[in-house]
Amino acid sequence: MIYTFWDEFFWYWYSNGFEKVFNIFWYFFLLEAPRFLLMDFVVLFVYLRKRSSMKVARENARREFLMENPLISVIAPGKNEGKHIYKLVNSLNEQTYRNIQIVIVDDGSDDDTYLICKSLYENGYIDIFLRNDDRGGKASAANLALRYATGKFIVHLDADSSFDSAAIENIILPFYLDKKVGAVGGNIKVRNYNTNICTSVQAIEYLQTISIGRMVTSYLGIYKIISGAFGAFRKDILDRIGGWDIGPGLDGDITVKIRKLGYKIDFEHTAIGLTNVPEKFKILSKQRLRWNKSLIRFRLRKHKDVFMPDARFNFSDFFALFENIFFNLILDIVWFFYIINIIVVNAEFLAFIIPLKIMLYGTASLLQFFVVLILSERWRQEIKLIVFIPLMMIYNGYYMRIIRTMAYIKEIFFLSSYKDPWNPSKSSQKAQEFGL
Repeated sequence: MIYTFWDEFFWYWYSNGFEKVFNIFWYFFLLEAPRFLLMDFVVLFVYLRKRSSMKVARENARREFLMENPLISVIAPGKNEGKHIYKLVNSLNEQTYRNIQIVIVDDGSDDDTYLICKSLYENGYIDIFLRNDDRGGKASAANLALRYATGKFIVHLDADSSFDSAAIENIILPFYLDKKVGAVGGNIKVRNYNTNICTSVQAIEYLQTISIGRMVTSYLGIYKIISGAFGAFRKDILDRIGGWDIGPGLDGDITVKIRKLGYKIDFEHTAIGLTNVPEKFKILSKQRLRWNKSLIRFRLRKHKDVFMPDARFNFSDFFALFENIFFNLILDIVWFFYIINIIVVNAEFLAFIIPLKIMLYGTASLLQFFVVLILSERWRQEIKLIVFIPLMMIYNGYYMRIIRTMAYIKEIFFLSSYKDPWNPSKSSQKAQEFGL
């Protein structure tokens, strides 16, 4: 009788029992599955259970909002976004909510952004158009727009984004559901999801980490980063904290600053914005290196007071940042020891371990994806991404983990975020001088 590989594979795991499976994959069963899979289903259950009861409250809040009809300033700082700016402005002018002030800041572009924005302004599609002849960086451009904005609420966007027609109306709704809400994050999805494998895996990542992941953290009260691509703020709060500090990571920084004032941060998954993501892994790697440095620069350095047991100590702020540091920084370190241990101790059985690992993580990603589809307004379009699910174990488990670890090392030992060309060097020098 001839035995195939799969005969030996199944016999190996059957003969060793679940205890062996657990001993090998304890990292998945104890850490990753409860946090990233079980919580998704808990939130899905809570959302579906409360949806009907929340419907009345949301309609009352919407009625109050529309009767008040506040001016909403939509600010979009950007550099060299000429090819995207028309789509952005067009989507803003097609919003269901009409009392909008559109403020565009051209931050020293050297493409045709200035000419396009000037034309849009002269034809009445933009209310305020500002330009920095010398690039000041995203925070500088956003703060310039903030000085000219006169709305009760400020919606901050990336200039390469576009929005569903009810996005602005929906992102303001949480302010009227709970007066303690100080800022609201919108639901960002990938516009160029079908360009290639690079954009498709990012589209799945956005659906799982932003659409669902931020619903989870919002329900738990530990939502700690409003995406710079789509977020709404009370203007009086932004004025009180002096707007945005220099990044990278300025979106997470301003979220923590608002949390520390005692305001709630909410996530509105029905406020949909679309953005373009990098189409090459080389560019994606640079972007994620920049993003991940912010965990060290802002969470561990600038806002380390959140961990101090003084009179201003707030448990939810502590837990929000601790959860972020634990699951990204500490577990990354643990993971490397875990993998090395598996390779050293079980080297002769790796041929059986690797396929089971692919099955476990593939099943988990598939279940997470079904949660996404249940809650999505465009599931017929997004279900096409299912063919890329098997790649997510490599994308999230190895590629992104390595990028994160490199970013942490660069920031901890070399303060490399202050040398990132994403900001002008003069701005980064000042940020480092003032400890921002």
